[in-house]
Amino acid sequence: MKNDYGIGEISHITGVTIKQLRYWEEKNFIPKPTRIICGERAYRRYDDELLKLIITMKQLIDEGMTVSGASKKAMELI
Repeated sequence: MKNDYGIGEISHITGVTIKQLRYWEEKNFIPKPTRIICGERAYRRYDDELLKLIITMKQLIDEGMTVSGASKKAMELI
């Protein structure tokens, strides 16, 4: 069974801010998460695979890589 997480949960688990996650999504550093429509709002839902990608990217960035470089490397590793 796949888990899914909201953007706040992903931020808490990974240590990446919500603002950073939205920026990475906007610049295509991470794939766009699934969106759940609830009334007039759309909520991002992240799965386990996307969580692993974000964790890997964060580790690579913490080791000194650029966001762009970390994104490419994480995609290769996952």
